[in-house]
Amino acid sequence: MEKVWLDRYPEDVPAEIDPTRYQSLLEVFEQGAAKHADRVAYINMGQVLTYRRLEEQSRAFAAYLQNELKLKAGDRVALMMPNLLQYPICLFGALRAGMVVVNVNPLYTPRELKHQLNDSGAKAIVIVSNFAHILEEIVEETSVEHVILTRLGDQLSATKRTLVNFVVKYIKKMVPKYHLPHAQSLRYVLSKGQHLQYVRPEVKSEDLAFLQYTGGTTGVAKGAMLSHRNMVSNLLQAEAIVGPCLETEKEVVVTALPLYHIFALTANCMLFFSLGCQNLLITNPRDIPNFVKELSKVPFTAITGVNTLFNALLNNDDFANLDFSTLRLSLGGGMSVQRAVAERWQSITGTRLIEGYGLTECAPLVTVCPYDLDAYNGSIGLPAPSTEIKLVGDNGQEVAQGESGEILVKGPQVMQGYWQRPEATQEAMPGGWFATGDIATMDEQGFFHIVDRKKDMILVSGFNVFPNEIEEVVASNAKVLEVAAVGVPNEISGEAVKVFVVKKEDSLTEKQLIEYCREFLTAYKVPKLVEFRDELPKTNVGKILRRALREQG
Repeated sequence: MEKVWLDRYPEDVPAEIDPTRYQSLLEVFEQGAAKHADRVAYINMGQVLTYRRLEEQSRAFAAYLQNELKLKAGDRVALMMPNLLQYPICLFGALRAGMVVVNVNPLYTPRELKHQLNDSGAKAIVIVSNFAHILEEIVEETSVEHVILTRLGDQLSATKRTLVNFVVKYIKKMVPKYHLPHAQSLRYVLSKGQHLQYVRPEVKSEDLAFLQYTGGTTGVAKGAMLSHRNMVSNLLQAEAIVGPCLETEKEVVVTALPLYHIFALTANCMLFFSLGCQNLLITNPRDIPNFVKELSKVPFTAITGVNTLFNALLNNDDFANLDFSTLRLSLGGGMSVQRAVAERWQSITGTRLIEGYGLTECAPLVTVCPYDLDAYNGSIGLPAPSTEIKLVGDNGQEVAQGESGEILVKGPQVMQGYWQRPEATQEAMPGGWFATGDIATMDEQGFFHIVDRKKDMILVSGFNVFPNEIEEVVASNAKVLEVAAVGVPNEISGEAVKVFVVKKEDSLTEKQLIEYCREFLTAYKVPKLVEFRDELPKTNVGKILRRALREQG
């Protein structure tokens, strides 16, 4: 396919990046920490963490992993926490020790957590005490040897730390009882690590940095192997695209998306760190009134999010009264940005909501709209620098311009493959191209437009939900005979999960089935709608036709 988009790049956006600019994320961190030492790197609950302090704390964490826990380069370390100052400390500490970070959604059920820990072979986990009871249920059935606990307020000043931890545990009762007798506290780990010797490992660009888990058409969560080169490349691609409208050491980015999500990890954590800017970490973005209150305290210049987040802010009366005079960049991804939301956002904030497209397997950025567009154009934008895209039909041949085809991606940001799943890797990366499963068209200017999803994936507020996983849980209910899960349009979350069920016992109700699912699935995966049927549509070989069910609604 002809690269017609090259002419559409703004003049100050290069068509190519140099993936060798940094050998690894260690170099990104070391150079950033030294260059911006006295600047504020992160803000959370009113507490600041400077680049210098982050360097000291992450070095202490790395030294503890190396010396006390005897972990080796390449060992996997799981992080299970919301947006707190503890996250970047442990993230960069693990990377500086040469280890592979396994990001874990803190809302996982025991079943989901057990699978990810065992699949990754994680030897250690850092977890917030609020979720320790989940870990307790399954830790003995996993490869985890070391548990490090932290409390929500542990990185705050002494007075505020005591208050926050007391309120969270005893007033709000957000910490269910747990028993993990061999766990160490992160505060102890950092204190001990300050007196231990840190040895910088030799990290190569092709070494793994992250096992970033994503679902698949098989319903089994798979670890996308993202190397240091993959992450550095995507950081530089993002910098090339939005860098011209950002100033070194001058930006304050609002980080409401969880840092364990690949979008925020690359766009917020890595990009803005390398530029010496500040991250305003929002621990609970679902609390919109408090979120808006936090925004009123800081002159923020950039914000990233998913469509549902932007929509929720726009529907808060106090949001429109904020001072947007410093805001220069609003970036939406993770799910489609709706035109009504984009236009209202521009009307209220005075800045255009730029839409990007990416996948976990691509670290994640693939395409993004140029920053110089005047208004929302309904596209997912142009390919990132050094990124090749082709659209292919069912026969594997490239389609003509204007025709729809599956998006295939090639570039330095594309993962090495799926962890310990060579067959799945081969299927997903035919001929070295990553097959996204998304169907798109390309217009005359080179802008890509998503028209459908080849995969049956359901996208709920930017999070991937895979039908097989939902169906497996529903089917485990003794009163269910057959089930199919699909996504249906939802004004709030973009899509919601709907299940079509053939009963084995007539006594089964919608309420009972939803309650059953809540025991085994994270909240956003739980079906919102249940429709009982006498039978489900099938192919001549007996495969349930999800597409037919989607069309029927």
